[in-house]
Amino acid sequence: MIKTTLTKTLLTSASLLILGCSYTAKTNNSTKQLPTNTTAQTTPVNKTQNTSQLTMAINSPLRSDKNKNRDQYRHPEQTLAFFDIQPDMTVVEVSPGGGWYTEILAPYLQTSGQFYAAHFPENAKSKYYQKNLKKFKLKMQSNPAYQNVNITEFAADRDYDIAPTGTADRVLTFRNLHNWYMQKNTQGLQQAFKTFYRALKPGGILGIVDHQLPEDRDQETWIKSGYLKQSIAIEFATQAGFQLVGISDINSNPKDTADHENGVWSLPPSQRGGNKELLKIGESNRFTLKFIKPIN
Repeated sequence: MIKTTLTKTLLTSASLLILGCSYTAKTNNSTKQLPTNTTAQTTPVNKTQNTSQLTMAINSPLRSDKNKNRDQYRHPEQTLAFFDIQPDMTVVEVSPGGGWYTEILAPYLQTSGQFYAAHFPENAKSKYYQKNLKKFKLKMQSNPAYQNVNITEFAADRDYDIAPTGTADRVLTFRNLHNWYMQKNTQGLQQAFKTFYRALKPGGILGIVDHQLPEDRDQETWIKSGYLKQSIAIEFATQAGFQLVGISDINSNPKDTADHENGVWSLPPSQRGGNKELLKIGESNRFTLKFIKPIN
């Protein structure tokens, strides 16, 4: 039976409710109406929603101390609870990079679920892509906890099957949309969301986290900054057929102005430029969005 029950979140006085109306977003200095047919909520997530299995995976010695130290900025427990990741689900992580979230998801899903890591294509021409894919594969061979990880391929410039069509309960991607937009502009985002939609079951959830550009800025002017407007993510997701069902401030950081000499990479963990004053900010301000693939 397809799982369609969404996590119920607690409303705060700052909650944003969109009830059977349209979402108004400003994109490139113009206002667009983005249709939504469901309720969207902006709210923190109750930690009690997390299962003991998820907590164990997050605290596992499989994870490096370096990665655990970033939990204060990336909030994996709250984020995965918001996306309602259960241990018996089929989950796809798109562009997992070095495996920060894979260290959590692989053991969490190992016994009862299925996990797909959609990484760079085998035939990628970029040496950077080749190097990172090789490193990821070696990581997956380093511990039995990764033995059930299915490595598939993804790129925003063409059609790939990140999982068998219509089989995924969840598709997740963390801090990647801005790259696809920078590299392929609107075409990259259109292809990405098309791929996500095809992989998900009806009623399946798409979870997205990315560096957030303030809505009053022109995206094209800031395209190389590594930041992306939340409204753009919502626009392309809804164009692909998704419905917005949740907005969370789990990964927000009001200290981040999104205005740095070397873009988002000025901040930790990259610290490009070496400005130690930026350490006071911490990691970037990020939006966290939850979409559903409609059943009908």
